[in-house]
Amino acid sequence: MKLETQWIVGFVDGEGCFHVGISRHEDMRLGVQVLPEFTVVQHERDVNILYALKRHFGCGVVRRNNGDRMAWRVRDRQQLLERIVPFFMKHSLKTKKKVDFLKFRKVLLLMEKGEHLTPEGLEKIQAIAASMNRYRASGD
Repeated sequence: MKLETQWIVGFVDGEGCFHVGISRHEDMRLGVQVLPEFTVVQHERDVNILYALKRHFGCGVVRRNNGDRMAWRVRDRQQLLERIVPFFMKHSLKTKKKVDFLKFRKVLLLMEKGEHLTPEGLEKIQAIAASMNRYRASGD
């Protein structure tokens, strides 16, 4: 199955999620770990779409998400920076998801500079992460 670029953009606008998780991890320098993740979830009957996305981008994994839901996830920072981010910079999302994508990209770029390893940088990242995926009528 060959996926068209604009179809991918529309599909991710509707079904994708750019997320930055921050979890306690005592072995890390600041006691937390920053976990950027791009995910697309579908019912298991449409898992072929997730595998097609994986082939198109050449990265990520397809796994069971929950119950009858499957997910294609990209968590590797280099793959996010080299494959996912350039694609969506070139082929812009159309919905409010674009705002989350730009925040997601900003976090990845901060991490590339090592800012997630400093208290000040981590604070910036936490503020960005807290402002993501909040679609209100008034906007964000």
